[in-house]
Amino acid sequence: MYVFTEGEVTEPMYIDLVLQHGVPAFPDRPVEIHYPDEHAPSKRRKPLPLVEAAIPVLREVERDAKKAGLKKDDWNWPQVWCLFDRDEHDQIPTAFARARQAGVRIGYSHPCFELWRLLHYQNYTSTFSGVCGSAAAKLRQRPGFAQTYSRSVRSVSEEQAKHVMPGQLVERYEKARGYAQQLNAEHHGPDQTAWDPYTDVWRFVEEAVGIAGY
Repeated sequence: MYVFTEGEVTEPMYIDLVLQHGVPAFPDRPVEIHYPDEHAPSKRRKPLPLVEAAIPVLREVERDAKKAGLKKDDWNWPQVWCLFDRDEHDQIPTAFARARQAGVRIGYSHPCFELWRLLHYQNYTSTFSGVCGSAAAKLRQRPGFAQTYSRSVRSVSEEQAKHVMPGQLVERYEKARGYAQQLNAEHHGPDQTAWDPYTDVWRFVEEAVGIAGY
C-alpha cells in the first residue's frame, strides 16, 4: 500500500494508530504502508502534485506485481492512494480526473482532514466554505479532546492538535463513519469543490488499510 498525504504529520499518524488499534477485516492479510512523499516539500503536498507524483509509482508497482505473477483481483494487488483536502486548493477536479484515469485512489475531505476527526465526536452538517481553521477549532473545543494529550490540560494549540491521539479514535469509528456517509449522500455533482462538508476517509480505512473498525 502506497499513500501520498497532504499532511506531513496528521494523516500518517492517524494511519499508524488505525493499524495499531483497528480490527482487521481479514487478519490473515497483512498490510504494509509506504509513504513515498514522506520528505516531500509543502509545495508538492497539494492535490494535483500529489496525484502527479502517485501515477508513476502506481505504474511501477503494478509492473512489479505482474512480474511476480499477481493479478488485479488478488487481495495483495498493490494500491496507491492520495489523501488530500479541499482547503483553498486549485485544480481539485483536475486532480480527481487524472487520478481516476490512472487508477490512483483518493481519500478526500472538505474542508480538511479535521472534519473526519471532528465526526468522531459529533455529527456536523453545516458548510465550512473551504475554511479548515473552523473545523480544526471545533475539533479542539470538543469536550475531552484536550485531555487526550494530558489529563491536566484544558486546551491545546493548533500545532499540538496535529498529533492524533488514541483516545480520539478508539470506539468512535462506527459513529464517525455513519455521520460521514450521511454527509456524503448529499453530494453527487461533478465539482468536488462544492462537496461541503464531505469526507470519505472511512473508505480509505476499510478499502486500503483493511480495517473493519476501531
